Amino acid sequence: QVQLVESGGGLVQSGGPLRLSCETSGFRSDDYAIGWFRQVSGKARDPISCISNQNGFQYTAESVKGRFAIRQDNAGDTVYLQLNNLKPEDTGTYYCAALDGACSIRLLIQPLAWDYWGQGTEVTVSP
Repeated sequence: QVQLVESGGGLVQSGGPLRLSCETSGFRSDDYAIGWFRQVSGKARDPISCISNQNGFQYTAESVKGRFAIRQDNAGDTVYLQLNNLKPEDTGTYYCAALDGACSIRLLIQPLAWDYWGQGTEVTVSP
């Protein structure tokens, strides 16, 4: 069974960095993608970034490109989301998700397409 566990959230001042981690396990094949999403209470989950495990293809939303970066460790077990130059509007719950197949823009913008979700990690950015 696929399991995703996020960590690394917390309180940070505006302009500061955070690194979020998504520990993964239970995949039956290596053809899967990991995505990161952000949700503010009462609103839909916003796509941030995704990465394909097989070939490392990645896509990051234009709204955060240049500040956020996704990467996967060499073992493929953990996917990180580096958050730099954080702003108060980055506050929210960050979720990692997984699906069988490759990362694509088309799938990233459809949270319902993702089959597996972690429990989320809270990020609060103070002014």
